[in-house]
Amino acid sequence: MSTHASESPTGRIEHDPVAYEAVNALMALKKSELYSSLWSSCDALRGGMDASQYKDYVLSLLFIKYISDKFDGQPFSPIKIPTGASFKAMIALKGKPDIGDQINKKVIAPLAAANQQLSQSDFPDFNDAVKLGDGKEKVERLTNLVAIFESRSLDFSKNRADGDDILGDAYEYLTRHFATESGKSKGQFYTPAEVSRIMAQILGIRDAKTSSDTTVYDPTCGSGSLLLKVSDEANTEVSLYGQEKDGTTSGLARMNMILHNNPTAIIHQGNTLADPKCKDGDALKTFDYVVANPPFSDKRWTTGLDPLNDPHERFTSFGVPPAKQGDYAYLLHIVRSLRSTGTGACILPHGVLFRGNAEAEIRRNLIRKGYIKGIIGLPANLFYGTGIPACIVVIDKRGAAARRGVFMVDASDGYMKEGPKNRLRSQDIHKIVDVFIRQQELPGYAKMVGFEEIERNEFNLNLPRYIDGRQAEDIQDIAGHLQGGIPVADVDSLAAYWAVCPGLRKTLFAANRPGYVDLAVDKADIKTTIYEHAEFAAFIDQMNGHFDHWRKRAAAKLRKLAPGAKPKQVIAELSENLLAHYTDRPLIDPYDVYQHLMDYWADEMQDDVYQIAAEGWKAEAYRILVKDKKGKEKDKGWACDLVPKPLIVARYFADEQAAIDRLRAELENVSAQQTELEEEHGGDEGLLSELDRINKQTVTARLKEIAGDGESADEAKVLKQWLKLSDKEAKLKKQIKDAEPELDAAAYAKYPELTENNVKALIVDDKWLSAIDTAVHGELERISQSLTQRIKELAERYETPMPQLSRHVEELEAKVNRHLQRIGFPVEESVLMEAGT
Repeated sequence: MSTHASESPTGRIEHDPVAYEAVNALMALKKSELYSSLWSSCDALRGGMDASQYKDYVLSLLFIKYISDKFDGQPFSPIKIPTGASFKAMIALKGKPDIGDQINKKVIAPLAAANQQLSQSDFPDFNDAVKLGDGKEKVERLTNLVAIFESRSLDFSKNRADGDDILGDAYEYLTRHFATESGKSKGQFYTPAEVSRIMAQILGIRDAKTSSDTTVYDPTCGSGSLLLKVSDEANTEVSLYGQEKDGTTSGLARMNMILHNNPTAIIHQGNTLADPKCKDGDALKTFDYVVANPPFSDKRWTTGLDPLNDPHERFTSFGVPPAKQGDYAYLLHIVRSLRSTGTGACILPHGVLFRGNAEAEIRRNLIRKGYIKGIIGLPANLFYGTGIPACIVVIDKRGAAARRGVFMVDASDGYMKEGPKNRLRSQDIHKIVDVFIRQQELPGYAKMVGFEEIERNEFNLNLPRYIDGRQAEDIQDIAGHLQGGIPVADVDSLAAYWAVCPGLRKTLFAANRPGYVDLAVDKADIKTTIYEHAEFAAFIDQMNGHFDHWRKRAAAKLRKLAPGAKPKQVIAELSENLLAHYTDRPLIDPYDVYQHLMDYWADEMQDDVYQIAAEGWKAEAYRILVKDKKGKEKDKGWACDLVPKPLIVARYFADEQAAIDRLRAELENVSAQQTELEEEHGGDEGLLSELDRINKQTVTARLKEIAGDGESADEAKVLKQWLKLSDKEAKLKKQIKDAEPELDAAAYAKYPELTENNVKALIVDDKWLSAIDTAVHGELERISQSLTQRIKELAERYETPMPQLSRHVEELEAKVNRHLQRIGFPVEESVLMEAGT
């Protein structure tokens, strides 16, 4: 990234005030750092306000900053910014006693009046004394909040890279964190992005022919994340419609649509069941795609509605849901809102799959109609408003008449822990979508269940009835415990390994008796035997070659990155290629390999690609200048985010670094000798006991004190040895102290000499692909470790038969009793006889 600074002849960067702020406050605009710093700054100002309320102010300011940067002064823009109603006007109000009132009147009111898709009720009251405090407290809080968004790192005028929306992603990041902070029942405005992605992808909109006439609807849209994920999946622009009961949240949704470049999306406010706003005349409007995450088991769903006299006939053909369980009310609204060829997906609690009475009747009618295409069971504790497990019910009217079963997926075990919640990983999402789209049956995970089987189960759709996802029990073999020997059945269970290395099995095990084997090598040698076996070594070599083949192809593509590249498309193509490359390979799970790449992308690579997409292959080092409390500038060294110093050193100064490493190793050795000498001769009677503290000054003084004293010869010898080591230590430290700045300066001076090809080699080969290579090789290590651990576990389990254990216990008991008798503790004769004495 350009530092906006000039380099002086001495190699230091000289800054004017603007350049100083640009380098030290902004540096490279990293998405991850932008989000986290924005959250930390806003959260620090929240005070005692509930996160569910404070989010309205933060997200509204984020929205105003964005549209000001993007559209202020731009003719024919989708959002009109009236003169004096931009974010600049808010900056001018900082510190003024009526800042809140002026934001309402001079910024928000004109914005709402000038744009049909906005209303003043979409924004919170910036003059609310109850929430923001009164007098000085309110002024300081709003002034500081505006200052956060005034940062140069939040200049969004050029932040889009053809579909990669830093601001929209920041909005999603903040929304997720506010949902986490808001607690039970207040996180309903947000559907976890991972679940939204699954729903968007299983609809199949990516492979469909879409246009602006294609319609997508969310009847309980919250902040709009589900709608936006479906829009992202479509190959063309589609028309988005939503309705949200909560007025503030519907305002957030409208802002979110604009932030994600969907300014024409129509978001209504109101109760969808009692007063649906999306209509054609008096009838419900129908859509190509419908998605929803309605409130779970809504007990007030009938408020304002008489289900028996519903003007839209949503319950006529299927039945009326229970008065205190509104789940099927929302699902039937979706069914009614779909066109005859439409597809929908709805998040519901697991209870809808098996609860009886009225819900059982509705479920039966939906199944018989063929409307339920599939069910996906999700892990528990994913959602912010509840910890109960949920499922996705997929409704598909196209081909319903010919449907003869329901495709079921039990994905309840695929997740990672993140704080108090569970979260789906990239690999979990991909596997769910792959299996569902392909209708691929996997034992313990996915199954097509015919209507006949469902009917035999009285139309109960509870997933455990059809899919046994339990881990196979590790059975203890009684005969093995009594007579010794590892059961052949346990060895057979490792068939995937023996298919790759059939000779390894013969090397590791020897025959015992029918049905049992013994370990043929020492337990300590299991790992070495596996690693050194010719078949396993050949497998590792083959897998290394397999990765190298992908690495060469990936390197060639990555080197072609240029300004204007689409980072999300880059990682999509790269990850899909890697996943396909490892599909059907033995022992290794391709989704695990895929996850390693996605983790690295999230942690580091995406920031690099975004920077390259914005500025090209520029590796510019910058000085880290920090101002102390007095305003004096201090140089804290230098850095380069894109090409860190270790990469430069490893490629261009390996010999110099090796020399420093040797000095450090020698220094550690000398320090260890010195410590050992002090420990050996320390203590009250040691040769160094006369010294209160051990340092060069005290040791030298003691040597002078005992000079010529024959009785102190041994002490003198130790003291001289300590001084020799101390001098050597000081010399080594001096050499390191001289060598390190020299290497640092050489590395810093190397950056201006780098060609574009040099930078590409450093980033693509030495940084990105090297990190991915290490992660994939770690996966191979995990495979071998799993085999080693299992074999060791089996060997230890059956190495000592029960009779031998019993005899050993008797021997130990006898020893204890004899000892008790020797020390005079009375032991009955019968006990001694039983113990064999």
